[in-house]
Amino acid sequence: MESLRNAFEAFWDYVDAVSLGAVALALACQLGKVAARTRAWRNIVAASYPEATVRWRTILGAYLAGTGVNAIVPARAGDLLKLYLVKHRVDGATYPTLAATLLVETLFDFAVATVLVVWAVTTGVLPGLDVLPSLPQVDWLWLFGRPRLAAAVAAVALVLGFVAGIWAARRVASFRRRVAQGFAILRPPSGYLRRVIPWQALDWAFRLATVYFFLRAFGLHADVENALRVQVTQSLSTILPLTPGGIGTEQALLVYVFRGDEPARALLSFSVGMKLVLTAANVVLGFTAIALMLRTLRWRGAVAAQEAEARAAGEPEGRAAS
Repeated sequence: MESLRNAFEAFWDYVDAVSLGAVALALACQLGKVAARTRAWRNIVAASYPEATVRWRTILGAYLAGTGVNAIVPARAGDLLKLYLVKHRVDGATYPTLAATLLVETLFDFAVATVLVVWAVTTGVLPGLDVLPSLPQVDWLWLFGRPRLAAAVAAVALVLGFVAGIWAARRVASFRRRVAQGFAILRPPSGYLRRVIPWQALDWAFRLATVYFFLRAFGLHADVENALRVQVTQSLSTILPLTPGGIGTEQALLVYVFRGDEPARALLSFSVGMKLVLTAANVVLGFTAIALMLRTLRWRGAVAAQEAEARAAGEPEGRAAS
């Protein structure tokens, strides 16, 4: 908490010098990113349900709603809301299939993020295992410092997975069919290459452009390499989102990757400022989408309904909720 308090103090020290024009350009790039990403997801869902009408506005609204919730609630609770909204607006949609489409959506992201992390590690941008213990703000680091607890967590996860596997044994055929339906865009791969990859490549271009303009807005050196450094810290901060948006982890990593190049307080000001602006934008757009699509802001009820329907969807065909 002390590190976060210092980060917010640093932000207020620099706020008067922020370029509002550059912030506006960054927000425009962020909107472009969302548009490109939702076009990709829409095409993935449409391939899974070729007989249904899948409107981009439905996917866009669900994505904005989920992102708005994820901005203020940890553990990516907004992803459940995304599934709920799309499921109830696409004829015949089921939760296993839609969850699989979200997995397909991350394939390109995983490949690009892996390349970025390999680049960061091989060039010394990221800290090694000998340095990580000195970065206590990293959310998921506490597991590394508690090997017995980490082993216990892993054991519980394995047991729960085994129990879930036994429970689902009688339902596995239906479940596998529905999950496989979510991967329809990959059969043949040319559909994925043609209808998804270009949009996701554009998504990543907008991501880096957003970071670039935020660097300019806070008076830091803006170039492609520095934008890539920031993107690496953002990707790693969401590995285990114990805090909304991985705040804390991102600040700790950011100060390290720019060590010696930029003043620490300027970096903290940039990181907190970018996080605040994007969070505010995501919350405003997200809860506007929730209000329009659900006619209420009580999104938790929708998430609870999603969980109940997902459990029902795992039952035999005669009783399944679809």
